[in-house]
Amino acid sequence: MSDFDYDLIVIGSGPSGRTAAIQAAKLKRRVLVIDRKDRLGGVSVHTGTIPSKTLRETVLNLTGWRERSFYGRSYRVKDQIKAEDLKARLHMTLDYEVDVLEHQFNRNHVETLAGMAHFVGPNEVEVEIEAGDTTRVTGEKFLIATGTRTYRPDYVPFNGTTVVDGDEFLEMAEIPRSLIVVGAGVIGVEYATMFSALDVRVTLVEPRETFLDFIDRTLIEEFTHQIRENGVDLRLGSAIESIDDEGDHIEITLANGRHIRGDMLLFAAGRMGNTERLNLDAVGLQTDHRGRLEVERKTYQTKVPHIYATGDVIGHPSLASTSLQQGRVAACHALETPTVPESPWFPYGIYSVPEMSTCGMSEEELKERDVPYEVGIARFRETSRGHIMGLEHGMLKMLFSLKTRRVLGVQIVGEGATELIHIAQAVLNLQGTVDYFVQNTFNYPTLAEAYKIAGLDAFNRMPIPEEYKVPSAAKPKKAAAKKSDAKRDTDKPAADSTKAAE
Repeated sequence: MSDFDYDLIVIGSGPSGRTAAIQAAKLKRRVLVIDRKDRLGGVSVHTGTIPSKTLRETVLNLTGWRERSFYGRSYRVKDQIKAEDLKARLHMTLDYEVDVLEHQFNRNHVETLAGMAHFVGPNEVEVEIEAGDTTRVTGEKFLIATGTRTYRPDYVPFNGTTVVDGDEFLEMAEIPRSLIVVGAGVIGVEYATMFSALDVRVTLVEPRETFLDFIDRTLIEEFTHQIRENGVDLRLGSAIESIDDEGDHIEITLANGRHIRGDMLLFAAGRMGNTERLNLDAVGLQTDHRGRLEVERKTYQTKVPHIYATGDVIGHPSLASTSLQQGRVAACHALETPTVPESPWFPYGIYSVPEMSTCGMSEEELKERDVPYEVGIARFRETSRGHIMGLEHGMLKMLFSLKTRRVLGVQIVGEGATELIHIAQAVLNLQGTVDYFVQNTFNYPTLAEAYKIAGLDAFNRMPIPEEYKVPSAAKPKKAAAKKSDAKRDTDKPAADSTKAAE
């Protein structure tokens, strides 16, 4: 037993904090998780990953979105969809997630403390339990997993009802007739396309000329075409001069002189690390301009050896999926326990309508690195499963090395993209080649058949390896010449006859 109250103190209970605490507990260490009373599960459970994905599924179900190609654009499962309809399923899901997390902590003997923590020394934190009531605890190692909060610039007149950030958006009293979304990042794109599926008139504003730059441009072009066809008005390449709350509507003035009006505005342009209340000066740590911590990416150790940081608070890639892995790896390193390292390739998932997912390199990255490659493309409408589901859109794109034939990257847009991508992830991490998709059989009918189609599309344009070439069959020998012919040919040289036979 050490001189500290705990072997590991985790500040924050989001995806990375959860896995770190449970991993440490399974190693039979004393673990404490500190988080706000109403936030067990972190941003991921309460305002981020789980709520937005639940909202998406609710929208697609109630609107009958997936069936409209069969029954027409006017088809609805429920004619009048209200904000309460969206929230009902949301609250049920969140309650379940928190209940599961509490059960996991109890089962693994992870202690929890509700309150706001800040450092008062290298190995001690003070926790404000209630107003004016505090307690102090000590730990040998610390993990900061406090996540992020919405970025709220001064020029945006937030009022919590018609001008909101990503957290407040989920508490809307009623569904607006028109919506302006500022910021075409992952959050902005997801909410803009969800509400377009609700037949809300949506304008998506992005000051830059491009959006989601980490995704292959072919995929973005396909996605842009689909969301515009679905009714999203995409405004790119013009800065915002002003945002005005006019009472009965919100008005944006762009630098190019254009004006945009809407019933509600969602500001979704960036997030800040939740570190300002941790008193990091007490332990000699500093953050960047966005409140994020710098770590060593293999161990997630900060510049202070006994303090680790994981999840969104360390910045890129800011995914719940990678955060789950980071927490486990950090806990094992902090507690000096060997573990399997993280895989080099992980998938990105964007739960928009339609959804997108990628793994590996984009075509732009391959061009920048001068890597010779071939492309294979499949459309979901080319698959029988796509016809059965009534899919009019959807694309899978694969990139292969011309030198090694290995898979270099896969991009998918369309129904089930975030599920389908895991086939590509497995092949990428196992250094598989285009031949895998050509040789193997996929269930029929499935959307996964698109891998076979795209694989063959590239395979048919790539050089065939020598080991795959079938030896040419030996040509049959000439029949014995008739006696008269044999007599006539007796004067010909033997070499000529041999040459003729060849």
